[in-house]
Amino acid sequence: MPEPQTDRTGAAVHITLDETRTIGAYTVSTDDGTPAGRADFVDPPEADGERIFFHTEVAPEFNGRGLAGLLVDEALADSIRKNITVVPVCPLFARRLREHGDAYTADGGRFRRPRPADLATVELATKGRA
Repeated sequence: MPEPQTDRTGAAVHITLDETRTIGAYTVSTDDGTPAGRADFVDPPEADGERIFFHTEVAPEFNGRGLAGLLVDEALADSIRKNITVVPVCPLFARRLREHGDAYTADGGRFRRPRPADLATVELATKGRA
């Protein structure tokens, strides 16, 4: 299990990567294993080395602890480590890259604006998922 991180309350949380499904996710859980949130993505089959982040969610009982920011930061850092181009459809990812994109690219990260085909890829991947 990866090293724990600390949320705004000082509590330990764990962020893990789940790539076992069509829709992958970075998930955050409390130190006791309680799921707290996720940042969902799809890897488009036609664009090797790209990852479309389209939804980030934290359970209401964990609001205010900074978990969404931890998820976004870990996903972006992991994208740098894996040389993946980020496509930010999720508003949280888009805002983070709008505000800190220069620093992200200076650290070796790559991202590009979403295109209509990216939205179609997300729609296809999430079809039937309610």
